[in-house]
Amino acid sequence: MKILLVEDDVNLREVVQRSLEKERYIVEVAPDFRTGIQKIEDYTYDCILLDIMLPDGNGLELLEQLKEMRKRENVIIISAKDSLEDKVLGLELGADDYLPKPFHLAELNARIKSVIRRNQQNGEITIKYGNIEVFPDKYRVQVDGKELDLNRKEYDILVYFMNRPGRLVNKNTMAESVWGDHIDQVDNFDFIYAQIKNLRKHLKEAGATPEVKAVYGLGYKMTMD
Repeated sequence: MKILLVEDDVNLREVVQRSLEKERYIVEVAPDFRTGIQKIEDYTYDCILLDIMLPDGNGLELLEQLKEMRKRENVIIISAKDSLEDKVLGLELGADDYLPKPFHLAELNARIKSVIRRNQQNGEITIKYGNIEVFPDKYRVQVDGKELDLNRKEYDILVYFMNRPGRLVNKNTMAESVWGDHIDQVDNFDFIYAQIKNLRKHLKEAGATPEVKAVYGLGYKMTMD
């Protein structure tokens, strides 16, 4: 899962980033409005944590532009401005939640899991496809009720596909979500192909009914065809 944190307070930004990385999220940061817009235009995120009061713009304006781009990222506003007007406007512009500062990191993590579960998993605690079941809160995978042991990146790739069953997945977009935005600077994707190859092997050996199939020249698709 990949998160964008748009926050100008360097101390809070570092604390939140470290906390979320411990929860196994890929965290990208933007210290101002301009950087936030650039990242949103160029990349896709599972959740955006958005401060309203930025040094070069208003976070609500960024939320408006996100809506105009027709992007569907989950958005949680985190702001010291705890006014009813800002809450209502933020939610009307498409934010999924509003968390006033100061906040506990445990509550922020719970809010992130909640909006992702609500919007990507239809409110379910687990993700199911065929005979595969993923338990995101515990980072566990079962095939036909039996535990499947995966390394971290294999697990992250599986979750990415499980949230998009039957959909063609562009390899670049998937790689950005699992490895972070800096992935576009690498010379080749050989290490990614190796992780996908290992994941496919583990699923086959476990008797999984879904299969990750390569679509030549385009990407991959998890399907039971």
